[in-house]
Order: sequence, then C-alpha cells, then structure tokens
Amino acid sequence: MRTVNEWFGNYSRDHQNPTNRFIHWICVPAILWAVIAALWVIPVPAAIGRPGFWAGMAMVLAFAFYWRMSRPVALAMLVVFVVIGLVNEALYRTWGPTDLLWLAGGVFVVAWIGQFIGHLIEGARPSFFTDLAYLLIGPAWLAGKVMRRLHIGY
Repeated sequence: MRTVNEWFGNYSRDHQNPTNRFIHWICVPAILWAVIAALWVIPVPAAIGRPGFWAGMAMVLAFAFYWRMSRPVALAMLVVFVVIGLVNEALYRTWGPTDLLWLAGGVFVVAWIGQFIGHLIEGARPSFFTDLAYLLIGPAWLAGKVMRRLHIGY
C-alpha cells in the first residue's frame, strides 16, 4: 500500500490551481456528506440495526483504509465521520428519509458539477480516473491540510 505522503503527493499534483483547490474545499465535504446521507436512508432490517447502519458500515470500511494509510489521518477522519453521522441522524429524525435522500441527491449532483468545473479550470482530469481509491483520498487530503495547519503530523 502507498504511504500517506505518496497518496497526498499524487493527489496534490492534480490540484495545483488555487480556484480548483477552493472548489474542492467546498465540494469534497459536500460529496462525502451526500454519500453518507444517501446510505443513511437505505432500509435496514430491524434484526441487524437501525437507520444509518449501512452508512456506519461504509464509514468503518473507509476508516480501516485510512488506518492502514495513517493512524493520525484515520483519527481525523473519525472525527469527520462522527460529525457527519450526528448531522445525518438529526436530519433523518427531522425531515425523514425521503427529504434527506432528495437533499443528498441534489447536493451530490451540484457538488460533482463543481468538481468537474474545478478540474476544467485546472486542466487536469480528476485523480479518481486513474485510481478509484482517490475518492477516499480527497477528504483525507483536506483533513491532512487542516492537520498541517494545526501542526499535527501524519
């Protein structure tokens, strides 16, 4: 498996333009939230869990990927997942599954349009075109940037 520095270095090479980086600060978290929100509303048999179970399973798998890559990054992403989980639980209880799914779908589409506009400005294809694992690297890359500003090593 590649090191965290290799993942982030490769990802950074496709994200040099300041406008594209700014767009990513908005759209990557929005896409992450939307995917988790969509998974949140998938029906769950009562015998195995409650709403949010499938989202939780996806977050556990993503966390395992991050843990193998870098424990500090994994812990940062755990914080992100907890916050997103709390937000989605509140939205699910307030709005219900149908409205949450519609909102997640709309955010997902708009955020991906933003991502592709950013890469058009960048003049480079999105990294996930070369390796789908980069779909997991984008959120971690942003977490890594926050960690560096806080002088937390990864």
